[in-house]
Amino acid sequence: MTTIREVAKLAGVSVATVSRTLNNSGYVSESTRKKVEKAVKELNFYPNEVARSLFQKKSKLIGLLLPDITNPFFPAVAKGVEDGVNQRGYSLLLGNVEDDAEKESDYLKIFEQNNIAGVISAVQGNTVKLNNMPLVLLDRVNSHQEYAVHSDDYAGGKLAAQAVVERNPKKVVIMVGPKSVAGSAMRLAGSKKVLQESLVPYEVFQTASFQLDLAEETAERFFEQYRDVDSVIASNDVYALAVMKEAIKRGMKIPEDLQIVGYDDMPFSRMMYPGLSTIAQPAYQIGYQGAELLCNILEKGYVHKNHIQLPVTLKLRESLRKKDRDE
Repeated sequence: MTTIREVAKLAGVSVATVSRTLNNSGYVSESTRKKVEKAVKELNFYPNEVARSLFQKKSKLIGLLLPDITNPFFPAVAKGVEDGVNQRGYSLLLGNVEDDAEKESDYLKIFEQNNIAGVISAVQGNTVKLNNMPLVLLDRVNSHQEYAVHSDDYAGGKLAAQAVVERNPKKVVIMVGPKSVAGSAMRLAGSKKVLQESLVPYEVFQTASFQLDLAEETAERFFEQYRDVDSVIASNDVYALAVMKEAIKRGMKIPEDLQIVGYDDMPFSRMMYPGLSTIAQPAYQIGYQGAELLCNILEKGYVHKNHIQLPVTLKLRESLRKKDRDE
């Protein structure tokens, strides 16, 4: 690995001059600057960003915490964050927490050791405050958080339930996400409101996780408990598809015997057949706007809007029956 001393030697200047050139601090003549830049290029030298941030007291690193990178929703969020911070000249340090509080704590220590400028987190764990670094929460948001970007989960729950109500449901079951995730409660509240107002009876099936590796096991347990279910409001697309797969294994037809609506609108939801009807939330935009919010806090010290709520939409595909009036 090339060192700054090697750059200084090739350019014929002092280490301090190289440092001033790279950090744009202090006077450096144009001819000297060109010598240093030429040496940097020839030696393929990359400055130590952590050291530079400590010297300048200004970091260009941002930490991102995700609860589960195997859930397709979160890579889309991460892509939005990455594009957003890169466009503002920052780099990203990723921590995949896997719903583990100890891993979350470990990643926060790593972020602190790397002198990051701020944290963007989709993990609903401890409120992150490290040396007064700003925090922006994504998706899994409580009302008391200072800065947050999320979609309208209450409206999403209502849309999902309304789609089912309009299609002659006989036995409705709502799959609810983990109790620790605030958005799960909001979706449930929205769905319950529509079903109660429509006088449609329903039952609630509590899931412990959104994690991919538990989806098939959960689907099996679901059908052991609800053998006569004909309409499902799923907690997310992953669990919706697991339920569809298990239903087909049991000889059920989609949507004739079982209709289902998911949540997220991940790409595989429209690529499979029958396609999954789902509530689309803008994962990429959640990440991108979260990045913009944090960068504005870092660079301007204030923002016009602390909480950003994005709309959701219903995507109709083959997993829902036709409306009664259309039949």
